[in-house]
Amino acid sequence: MPLTAGMVRAALERAGNEHWQALVEHHESAYPRPCPTPGAIVYHEAARLDALGYGDGWELAESNAKRVGDAVELVHGLRRLPTDELTWTAPFSNYEPEPAE
Repeated sequence: MPLTAGMVRAALERAGNEHWQALVEHHESAYPRPCPTPGAIVYHEAARLDALGYGDGWELAESNAKRVGDAVELVHGLRRLPTDELTWTAPFSNYEPEPAE
């Protein structure tokens, strides 16, 4: 089953409110420069993880988000089913705001 934005958001919330708040702050602090909304980020993260092969046979255990300068960095912990082996993704931070003109 492919991962969904709802699954990514739930994984961020399991890690603690500060992880979801990092996405909110990332979006709000970029004003007036366009920056993805938290909902857009979790949608794209679900699609990115699926493209990496983490859909079928994996469960999203926990997702962490933190601000790194003007960017937001995400790392995901996934459990391989049925072995329960936990694997962490490499940090990903391709959601920077567009440069100011």
